[in-house]
Amino acid sequence: GTFTVSAGSADVDYLIVAGGGTGARGYSGGGGAGGMLTGTGVTVDSASSPYTITIGAGGILTGSGSNAEGVDGSNSVALGVTATGGGGGGKYSTPGRAGGSGGGGGGNGGEAGGSASAGQGNDGGAGTWTTSGGGGGGKGAVGEAADVDGTGYGGDGGAGATGYGISASTPLYAGGGGGGGADSAAESQAGSGGSGGGGKASNGSDVTVAQAGTPNTGGGGGATASTTYIATPDGGSGIVLIRYAVA
Repeated sequence: GTFTVSAGSADVDYLIVAGGGTGARGYSGGGGAGGMLTGTGVTVDSASSPYTITIGAGGILTGSGSNAEGVDGSNSVALGVTATGGGGGGKYSTPGRAGGSGGGGGGNGGEAGGSASAGQGNDGGAGTWTTSGGGGGGKGAVGEAADVDGTGYGGDGGAGATGYGISASTPLYAGGGGGGGADSAAESQAGSGGSGGGGKASNGSDVTVAQAGTPNTGGGGGATASTTYIATPDGGSGIVLIRYAVA
């Protein structure tokens, strides 16, 4: 899309959120939220118009493999500013991927969560030897490490953050996806999604199916804990908001 200034110049405020990463499949970490950036008092003018706007898609994990690494979300770009897509979750014995916010680390090895892009989000939580995965990072908080809530519990996704007044209702954006519970875990042991669109994970016996990141929030997708093939949900698409005064 584009943003057009018809005449003269003006100062605008912006909110840019990239697409969230997917969780991984197989004793795995949750997807990291898309990077989130805000700015105020940015000058735009007709000479530079139109401005290209790119809204990042959430990651999509395809295929039928029983043990697959999460897929990163895509970048969002507006007014010359780029928010980085969220990192995919780590599969079994694999660290989370780096991104706007990092994906959660995979289970069976205490794998580290992925690193966040500076100023855009937070790191993913670590997995554990119990096969539980870490939660994906969110804009407002790091992803929770696996087993913090008890043995076999997947880490919760990191909390998102508000649009800092850029949108009238200031909803939350960029929450991390939950980490998968251990293979014998009850449904309650699947990691919850972070506020701001993060998806809940499944547990190892797949009592429930993992949830996607919420569209237009950049939320990370929840991890699919089982190594039995079950479709892993997508990361949430991003969003771009531009606010300006109307005469």
